[in-house]
This record gives sequence, C-alpha cells and structure tokens, in this order.
Amino acid sequence: MESWAFAYGGENYVLRRLPTGLSPDDDGLRGVPLATQADVIELARSVGVTAPEVRGRLKPEDDLGEGFIMTKAEGETLPHKILGNPEFAQAESRLTSQCAQELAAIHRIEMNPLLQSLEYFSPAELIGLQKDKYHEIGGQIPIYEYAFHWLEQNAPDASDKYLVHGDFRMGNLMIDHQGLSAVLDWELVRLGDPVQDLAYLCTPSWRFGHYEKEAGGFDSAESFLTAYAEASGTAVDPGRFRFWLIYSTLWWGVACMVMGQIWRSHGDRSLERTVIGRRVSEVEIDLALLFEQILPDTISGPLDWSIPDQADETGETGYGELLTALDEWNAKQVLPDLQGHDKFQSRVAGNALGIARRQAEWGPRYREAAEARLAAIGCDHRQLCDGLSQGKIAATRPGVWDHLRLSALERLSIDQPKYAGLKVALSKWRST
Repeated sequence: MESWAFAYGGENYVLRRLPTGLSPDDDGLRGVPLATQADVIELARSVGVTAPEVRGRLKPEDDLGEGFIMTKAEGETLPHKILGNPEFAQAESRLTSQCAQELAAIHRIEMNPLLQSLEYFSPAELIGLQKDKYHEIGGQIPIYEYAFHWLEQNAPDASDKYLVHGDFRMGNLMIDHQGLSAVLDWELVRLGDPVQDLAYLCTPSWRFGHYEKEAGGFDSAESFLTAYAEASGTAVDPGRFRFWLIYSTLWWGVACMVMGQIWRSHGDRSLERTVIGRRVSEVEIDLALLFEQILPDTISGPLDWSIPDQADETGETGYGELLTALDEWNAKQVLPDLQGHDKFQSRVAGNALGIARRQAEWGPRYREAAEARLAAIGCDHRQLCDGLSQGKIAATRPGVWDHLRLSALERLSIDQPKYAGLKVALSKWRST
C-alpha cells in the first residue's frame, strides 16, 4: 500500500492508498480491501488497540482510487533507527509488555459480522497455499522442501477462529520515545490462530540485525510469551509456537520468491523486487538454525567451510572485475549526488552488483562443491528435493544435513554476507 503524509487545517494526516496499477482484483498482492481495513481499525480502536484514528474514506468522485485517511501517528518505524539506539532505550524496554498487550487486545475482539467476512484458512490450508505458490514459481530449495514436509506432519488443530493482525512486526509499529504509539499496516488482517501473530513477530527476518533477541530484535521469545500469557490469561504451547515460527520463516522465503516472480512477470519491474528475490538464502540459514533446535545433536557437527580466496586475474578482463568496476562507479560517482528515493535505488543497485560479482567469482567453485556432496549422498539436486518433500530422504541420512547447511552458507555468502544469521550460523558450525 502507498502511504502519503500531508497536513490540512493545522493537523497531520496519512492517506493510505491502493497503488496505481494494482487493481482490487489482484488477489494475493493487496491484502484485504482498504475499506475493510478501515473498518477493522475502527473496531480495534473501540476496544483499546493503539491504532491511528480513521478520519475519512476515498469516494469514486475523489478520483484518487481506493483508500482512507487517518490521523498521522508520531514516532519512528525504521527498526535500525530504534533497536539499540540509546535515544529509544526507554521505549525499547517497554516494547515486550506493550506488544503483548496490543496483541492480546486484538485477539480478544469478539466475533461479529465484520470479522466473519474475513478470510480463514486452517494451518493445513495455509501450508498448501504456500506450497502451491512455491511450486508455481518453480522452487527447488532442499531445506524449503524439508520444511514443507515437517510442517505438514506437525500442523496443529486450530479450528477456533480469532482476529489476527497478520503482519505485526517491527517496521509496522510506530515507536516514539515512550514506546509503541500505533499499530500500523492492517492489510493482512484475517481470522486465524493467535499464536501465529506471536510467532510472526519472532521470525528471524524481523529481528533486523539483533538475531539473538528473538522477539522483534528487542527481547527474548520467552519473555515475550510470558508477557502475552499475563496480558491474555492464556499460556502459549511451545510446540504450537514452534510450528508457527517455522511456518512464518518459510512464508517469508516464499514471499521473497513471489517478489522475484512479480518482476519476472512484468507486474513491477523495480530493481528492489529482484534483490528481495535473492533473500531466499537468508531463510535457508534461518530454517537450518531453527531445525537444529529439534534435530539430534549428532547430525550437526563442525563444518570445514571458508570464503574462497581471491583469484589473481590475468589476461582479458574478468566478469567479476567488470562488476567490481561498475559497483565502484555507482558508489563513487552516482550515489553521492543523489537524494531521496533515487539514492535508495542506487544503494539497491550496489547490493545487486555485489551479488552478481560474488556469484561470478565464487559461484563456479560452490557449484562444484555441491555436486561432489550430492554424488557422495547418492542423488542429484532434484532427487534430493523430491526425497525431502516426500519424507523419503531423512535429514539424518549421512551427508544430507551437512549439504543443506553448506549450501545455505554458500548461497548466503553470495546473496547477503552481512545478514546477522550468517554470523550466528558460522559461530555454531564452522570448525576452528
């Protein structure tokens, strides 16, 4: 959704609007209709949820598309400006209890005709929807296949229906110096299992560099779940929480693939779509670290792994050198003179060039190493994916888990070497 800030009559507002080019019928891209979002926000506010007040709704004669206007909440949403910042230390110390209280209030809202109009999918149906998207795109990532199979085998019974926010995480919460000042971005609101909201906040990708603090990058999952139990009066089952944490982690991986597919299908040809599409390897690391908490300790021994040495280039100019030169030109000649969104796009271009350069330099050696590991296991890449998906190849089979971990390390070292999960994985896995 688009958010436009503006002032009128001495007050500050935000227009929440359906982007140009995205029709109300583009299922799966736009979330619930904006009119429904406004209705849910008003309902949530009526029971004490901290959300911006809806002040008006767009009409066809306004010629601005679909949307609504709300009072502008004050504060900061960018996690890197909040987490670990001394200026927000007091606010950060309050987030655990505040987030727990907000979610408990959302989950307590009683069923009514508005909520009954929202979508509901059982855990098994949600897995199926994500798996269908993954296969439609043509995904073949072994640890994703293993995760889908594990989720199918461990889906909980969640027939009771509650209102869930669906996207409750840092980045969608407005934070001022006193703490949480508004719960934003309600486009994924639906009926479901409250524990899904709790696990979603703890998804590794939403820790924004503070990987050791599972709850949004500001606290431990244990403290957050305890606070939620106190606010809601309901204890959280650890197994149910683990299921939704693994589901939410995999969900983001598939969402990244969808981003790339949107670009591929000319739905949105922005550079950022393609770079987000390469974040699938972050989720490979995240899933491996999550599964190691429940897999036998014996399968996760030290790994002999390191970044390939830089080869001395001779002869004609190498492809890696071309990409390095282009990256340096962008950083030194283009980026310094840009402002606003253009500057952001130049930084995204720098990330894309870095990915391409590392792939050109390291990709062939990683591919050879992966083929040798697969030969030792006794299957090719496709056979491994199929076997893991169908439960015919176990993670405990000799060589399989090492291959999954090494593949994740290799791909992430190319795609996003600064991702916090990579440092955590290396500290656990790499032999000294």
